[in-house]
Amino acid sequence: MTKLRKPLIFTLCLIPIAAVGGWFTTQMTIASVDEKTLETAIQQAGSKEIVILATAVMTVIYAVITGFLGYIIADKLGLIRPFGFAKKQAFITLLAGAVCGIVFSTDAFTFAKWIPELSSSYEASKTFDAPTWIASILYGGVIEEVMLRLFFMSLLALIGWKLFCKKEDTVPEKVLIVSNLLAAVLFAAGHLPATVQVFGHLTPVILFRCFLMNGAFGIVFGRIYRKYGIQYAMLAHMLTHIVSKTIWLILL
Repeated sequence: MTKLRKPLIFTLCLIPIAAVGGWFTTQMTIASVDEKTLETAIQQAGSKEIVILATAVMTVIYAVITGFLGYIIADKLGLIRPFGFAKKQAFITLLAGAVCGIVFSTDAFTFAKWIPELSSSYEASKTFDAPTWIASILYGGVIEEVMLRLFFMSLLALIGWKLFCKKEDTVPEKVLIVSNLLAAVLFAAGHLPATVQVFGHLTPVILFRCFLMNGAFGIVFGRIYRKYGIQYAMLAHMLTHIVSKTIWLILL
């Protein structure tokens, strides 16, 4: 039971973050789906509030499962670090997050000009949209890092270690690097169905954007995770959203 104490505490801390993040993420998603899809979901659930609540509950469940198991796996790999922020690591993380945010913000000035369907989505960035900001920071910055880095990347690393490097006493660096790349690429590939739904088709430019915007930054966050700890990856991810949205708010 003593071994489970820290993962349990970590998981309990995730619950309110997942609940709030899931609630606002659902609101953001509902605002972007077509009316027919929304009406169907409401008819099945009974009301829009129930749709939002059910999705928030599912987010909490996912966070609890991946947070608990991810912590245990990451601890086995030696990837759990003391929770806190050292000055040097925090500075590097903040710098990485700021750079990622600046690069991410260019989507509105590059791909949005090349992909007509994107232009309208950035109209909302001209004004402060609290649900979108909260969803991006809490769900994107915290819950996605738990699911993708702490759990999924760690799981891939554990499998790779035990399958290909089982003679090693500790997980090799090369296994962590490959796991990071795989997690980022698979996460980006998982966005392809939604990308097709949003744009109605796939072109080389849309495909490139999907993997760049959903995969490249994950590689950065994964490196920060394995070097410094999950809390630093969360910080970098949150700052990426804050910086990019601030730039859109000012410049668009």
